[in-house]
Amino acid sequence: MRFTAAILTAVLAYVWLVEGKAPRSFVFVPGAVVVALTVWHNWRHGEWGFSWRAVVPGLRLSLAITLSLAVLILVVGFAMGTLHDRRDFLGHLAALFVWGLAQQWVLQTVVLREAQRATSGKAGIVVAALLFGALHLPNPFLAAVTTGAALIWGWLYDRHPNIVPPALSHALGTLAILYAFDESITGGLRIGASYLRLDR
Repeated sequence: MRFTAAILTAVLAYVWLVEGKAPRSFVFVPGAVVVALTVWHNWRHGEWGFSWRAVVPGLRLSLAITLSLAVLILVVGFAMGTLHDRRDFLGHLAALFVWGLAQQWVLQTVVLREAQRATSGKAGIVVAALLFGALHLPNPFLAAVTTGAALIWGWLYDRHPNIVPPALSHALGTLAILYAFDESITGGLRIGASYLRLDR
């Protein structure tokens, strides 16, 4: 899993050692490293995450699961008294979809596939989900949620190998969380050293 190890190293080095100390534009350096590694890996293995036959069945399954979970999240937020309005739903959804697409491209085409080659089909989904969740530490809420979500996304992608359905799920799920809970619960969706610097 050498590509996965290199990608994790680049991300962890940024969120623990660099973020908050270097200009925000520096995020393009680890970003470029991750993109280059993903392209290199996908070129070698001939999988880019865009099987067109998988789009429609993947979207059907993704939306059925995600919308059910989103309603549950919103109900929990309402019961806790943290449900609140956010402006520009479509603008936030579009930005989160692009961000989710980038993350799913790396997670599914590199991390999941390398984990599956190192273990097995089902075990690889679990390994990839645990690694993805670990990247979101020390934020306990985000680490737990992303591990659970990555199990669903990995299973979905393994059945229907197109990153668009899990990316849409990623965006809708994140938006539901942002509507349902406040920063005292989500930690502002921050990870690494920036989470530790949060005033709580």
